[in-house]
Amino acid sequence: MSLHCQLMLVLFIAVASATNPGVKVKLTEKGLEYGRQLGMASIQQKLKTIKVPDISGKERVPPIGKVEYSLSHMQIVKLGLPKSAVDLVPGTGIKLSISNAYISLHGNWRVKYLRIIKDSGSFDLNVNGLTITSSLAIKSDETGRPTVSSVSCVATVGSVSIKFHGGASWLYNLFKNFIDKALRNALQKQICPLVADAVNDLNPHLKTLNVLAKVDQYAEIEYSMVSSPTVSKSSIDLNLKGEFYNIGKHQEAPFSPTAFSLPPQNDDMLYMGMSAYSVNSAAFVYNKAGALSLYITDDMIPQSSPIRLNTRTFGTFIPEISKRFPGLMMKLLVQTVKTPVITFQPNNATTQASCTVTAYAIQPNSTLSPLFILNLETSVSAQVFISGMRVAGAVSLNKMDLTLRTSYVGEFKVRSLDNILQMVLKVVVIPKLNVQLAKGYPLPAIGKMKLVKTQLKVLKDYMLIGTDVQFTG
Repeated sequence: MSLHCQLMLVLFIAVASATNPGVKVKLTEKGLEYGRQLGMASIQQKLKTIKVPDISGKERVPPIGKVEYSLSHMQIVKLGLPKSAVDLVPGTGIKLSISNAYISLHGNWRVKYLRIIKDSGSFDLNVNGLTITSSLAIKSDETGRPTVSSVSCVATVGSVSIKFHGGASWLYNLFKNFIDKALRNALQKQICPLVADAVNDLNPHLKTLNVLAKVDQYAEIEYSMVSSPTVSKSSIDLNLKGEFYNIGKHQEAPFSPTAFSLPPQNDDMLYMGMSAYSVNSAAFVYNKAGALSLYITDDMIPQSSPIRLNTRTFGTFIPEISKRFPGLMMKLLVQTVKTPVITFQPNNATTQASCTVTAYAIQPNSTLSPLFILNLETSVSAQVFISGMRVAGAVSLNKMDLTLRTSYVGEFKVRSLDNILQMVLKVVVIPKLNVQLAKGYPLPAIGKMKLVKTQLKVLKDYMLIGTDVQFTG
């Protein structure tokens, strides 16, 4: 490889490694234990499919001479995995250990000796002290989803005991001499491949991770992994992109995620950290899509309100309006002029938004005559909560500040409109915004995953979700 290519490769690796995630997920030992319980059921079903081949041969038994024998139709009637454990191997993956396992089989035996004498019967066989040790690797596939594989496996059989039914008792010793070794080999050859199959069966479930989840008609969020999983002594950590995009057009936000770390908590099965970067990328997407604008008309104002969106009401504060546009209804356009900024501080989520409010008089022919444009700076507090498998929220107005940007009806005191605009924000704009926020956006999920006993905390620069999980199918 040329020096130029080597430098380019090093640069690529450095850039890829420098990508900070927008979302972090931590699977704790408690979560791993729940996974063990689910996984052992799958492994047990796999091991029940063990096929013990027929065994036959010839042995010379003094003083009888040559004896032909066969063991056939051996089938598993009982299999137990009473003791198992999973341990995290830092930097590598997971170690699966199964001990004290047992298998009970039933089959038929047959012998022929002295050329003409035949004998047959059945037998029950018990295999005890079966141990299996398998090492699993966890990586990221080409789609940014986690994938697991079995990288090593050792299976050993402790003891084999057999009970024959029918036939002469001297034959039993003949069988006992070779059946132990033959069955050990037959079982040990099949166990590890079946364990590997059970591990590989997890990957179709892992492929259900919603790496690209639709939010609504404007946006989708990407949850692909930006690096391979990290395995420590106490957890498996996933770094996900966690960025919103316009549907069908993945333009990167003009800002980058900052590094953050999840606290060393292990009481719940799963922890998710959703950074301020993620929600700010959502604000960028919706602002770019023009979704952060709203026309407000009089029919949106409660009937009980004495303030109406017409030139008579506004003429009280700006006389020129009622003089030039008497008896007309009005319309307001509230729209952002730049992407809102969301900040997370302990127990506090705040959004700062810079908007304009354009007032129009509605002419009898439905054309709009501009009256004035105001600059509106707002600060809202957000309550964030979990609804099903989605993050949802609701906002309330903290403060607002109005300044005059353009007037088509002469100079006027902007502060005289404070009460009107505050009422419009509180009874129209914020309720409509909260309807959308209540729909939320999807969390990263695998299969039919359900969150249990979920808690959410807002911390500095991210919100932390601690939860147990259940898989319903």
